[in-house]
Amino acid sequence: MPRKAKTADIAAPTYTYAWTSAEQSGLKRTAPDGTVAFVPTDPANRDYAEFLSSGATAAAYVEPEPLPEKTTEEKVNQLLSDYGLTREEMQAALAVKTSDT
Repeated sequence: MPRKAKTADIAAPTYTYAWTSAEQSGLKRTAPDGTVAFVPTDPANRDYAEFLSSGATAAAYVEPEPLPEKTTEEKVNQLLSDYGLTREEMQAALAVKTSDT
């Protein structure tokens, strides 16, 4: 008959850590299955306390690449999308507006 695993037999997952800011105010914790959690550097936080007691180290913070500047057309499309409009709807609305004047 197979023996039941005891709590002591169950290994804790091995996480990887990376700093989320240059000030080291938080950690990004990644589990082996890819699950991500963000952990504040508060000693009262049990996940941070676990990090400190585990002897693990965190990868250095890496500044993200800046987003490329959007073209005027991309900005217009985003604005229309934000208002739930298509380009055709906006052109039709402008056509009505100009015919009224």
